[in-house]
Parts: sequence; C-alpha cells; structure tokens
Amino acid sequence: MIVGYARTSTTDQKAGLEAQLRNLRAAGCEDIYQEEVSSVDTAKREKLAEALRFIRKGDVLVVSKLDRLARSVAHLNEIVKEIEGKGASLRILDMSIDTGTPNGRLMLNLLGSIAQFEREIMLERQREGIAKAKAEGKYKGRKPTARAKSEEVLRLIAEGLPAAEVATQVGIGRASVYRIIADAATEG
Repeated sequence: MIVGYARTSTTDQKAGLEAQLRNLRAAGCEDIYQEEVSSVDTAKREKLAEALRFIRKGDVLVVSKLDRLARSVAHLNEIVKEIEGKGASLRILDMSIDTGTPNGRLMLNLLGSIAQFEREIMLERQREGIAKAKAEGKYKGRKPTARAKSEEVLRLIAEGLPAAEVATQVGIGRASVYRIIADAATEG
C-alpha cells in the first residue's frame, strides 16, 4: 500500500498543504495522513505517528518534501529506521528518492546531512548577527509580553480568580502569573 503524509507548520499555509495533497494523490497514495504542526514540535506529530503505526511490510510512506517529514538528520534516521524495521520504505517526491533502493538510501543520507549543515550555518549566522547588534546597542530582544500585562493580572487576582484562569484569560503562562504576583509582593 502507498501511504502519504503531508504537514504544514501553520493554518496559513493552506496552498502548501493543498499542493502536497495533490502531489501525494498523483503519486498513487491510497491513504493520506495530514496535519498542521510546527516542525519544532516533533513530539506532537500525531498523524505521522499514526501513519508509522499503520504501515506494514511492503508498504511505502510517501512525502512531497524532506522538510515536511524531519527537522534533523537524527530525526530522519529515527523515522527511516522505524519504517525499514517494518519492512516498508520511504519515498520523497521532490528528490526522487526511494529508500527501497541502495542508491535511494545513500542519497537520503547525503541530502539530509547537507540540509542539516545548511540549517546549522544559518543559525550560526543568526547568532553572530544578534551578537553584533547587541554590541552596537541595536538589539533590544522581544518585548516582555507577560510583564506588560501585570496590571490586568493583578486586577484579576484581586477579584479572586485562580492563577490558572487568569493565565488563560490574559493569554500568558501560569508561571508568568505567579512571577507577576511575586514581583508585586516584593515591590509593595
């Protein structure tokens, strides 16, 4: 059986998801698992986990692009190991890679390593740029969102709302609510 997996990071990427689904159907996928979850949140990819549980010996898991499946070489290797452990294979459409062949496995490892290298270089440049901006006094960082809502948090707490409910209403974490309360207690 040919099984497809499609993923977008946000709900704003409808066109990207539609293109993936179109490509997966054109590749003959009989069953397609799709989700909208960030690549950083690898632990929350429920549909990917479902697809991996579903595949059997002789099946092929198909994705349109490598970055829709894994974020790092280590993560990619975990997924491929799980797929191959079931006697199935992985096909990546935009790279014409099929791990059912020795050449496909070699190319996947090479390209995965290159992609991870590019990402690490990009992050290194980003860190260097931030350090330079800080040294020049141009980098302020992001605005502290929780502390900007201190007045509202303290008002709701004074009204008797529990911290968890205050956090939900204001849109910040519960720990931030407790931090604001503690700061107010030390100031007053």
